[in-house]
Amino acid sequence: MSALEITDLAAAPAPRLVTEVPGPQAMARIERDRKVTSPSLPRAYPFVPKRGAGSVLEDVDGNLFLDLNAGIAVNSTGHAHPKVVEAIQRQAELLLHYSGCDFYLPVYSDLCEVLDRIAPMSKPVRSFLTNSGTEAVEGALKLARYATGRQYAIAFYGAFHGRSYGAISLGASKAKYRTDFGPLLPSVYHSFYGDFDYIEDVLFRHMVNPHEVAAIFVEPVMGEGGYVVPPEGWMRYLRDLCDKHGILLVADEVQSGMGRTGKMWAIEHFDVEPDILLSAKGIASGMPLGAIIAREDLMTWEFGAHGSTFGGNPLSCAAALATIELIEGGLMDNAVQVGEVLFEGLRGIKDRYPSLLVDVRGLALMIGLEFPGHDEMVAVEQAAFHRGLLALGCGETAIRMSPPLVLRKDQAETALEVFEAAVAEVGSGS
Repeated sequence: MSALEITDLAAAPAPRLVTEVPGPQAMARIERDRKVTSPSLPRAYPFVPKRGAGSVLEDVDGNLFLDLNAGIAVNSTGHAHPKVVEAIQRQAELLLHYSGCDFYLPVYSDLCEVLDRIAPMSKPVRSFLTNSGTEAVEGALKLARYATGRQYAIAFYGAFHGRSYGAISLGASKAKYRTDFGPLLPSVYHSFYGDFDYIEDVLFRHMVNPHEVAAIFVEPVMGEGGYVVPPEGWMRYLRDLCDKHGILLVADEVQSGMGRTGKMWAIEHFDVEPDILLSAKGIASGMPLGAIIAREDLMTWEFGAHGSTFGGNPLSCAAALATIELIEGGLMDNAVQVGEVLFEGLRGIKDRYPSLLVDVRGLALMIGLEFPGHDEMVAVEQAAFHRGLLALGCGETAIRMSPPLVLRKDQAETALEVFEAAVAEVGSGS
């Protein structure tokens, strides 16, 4: 695709539907897909993208969709941002792969230097690069146990930390993620997100001595569990609790980080420093990359204690460097400005349909919309899709809006019109 074509697509009015959704080419592709792919893949709706630019996606039938989920908060700089594409192409011409686990890749340490600069810790940090958020969670659990000599971990009901064994042991968002996979990792306990008493009054009193707890894993803004902002003072409570008992605070910023909430990291809204921070999703604008960012005095595990063949591959690192530059260069501010447009409009929709849209919450471009029940949420999600608006459910009863950080004000206004039409359709029972 030429640069002109990319520019044209990014600026194109969307949504624009030229066939029924899904169209004939999409249906043909879906039938081929069903024959050869794992049935475990949880497809939300029959969307078959062909190409994208900015906040616009074109499907295989030529329909244009306005993207409000950014590949589940992954395409932070939008689709095919020219500067990210250029960075990947430039790196590809130099070196596609050489393992950063066994050799010294300049672009690997370049990125780690940037992560040290932007990390929400006042002391120096070190970083380990992974292929995904799940791998970052797994590595952080290993590091926390190694650094403290303790075995237990605490996480929260509603939290999602990934789908590998350690990650689903920590996560507790939906029972189906755990069904038929037991026994899971032992030594993990759960509390209630936003609760100030349960950890001390129940877990520490009846279940585990706090001096045996290595880490508390928390999403500063809950993602998959419903885009929930914690109550005032709760993150400070967790930080103080960890300090009191020598427990590490691990901030899972896989979904909430990279400027999505109007700050580089969501935890910065609460004036709290984590001991370990995890990033992925939006860090490289769609390239596979995650990061464990830990205080230097904690990341002291020995040579060979942890590694990765592909983690921090050169293409992903180059994409991440370009992504962070763009986020700091204006996209984080745009998230705040366009987020205000969406919040104002969504609250208006809530006022007009209070029995259907019962809550609007979040920070900047991390917005959760609560519905009375699962069926109503799914109905609105599907009605929006059939109008060319891509939003995605989270938790049991919420829809998340996590658009690319390049979303323009006029696109946000269009999205509000389309979304209200979807709400009105479901609200009328048609």
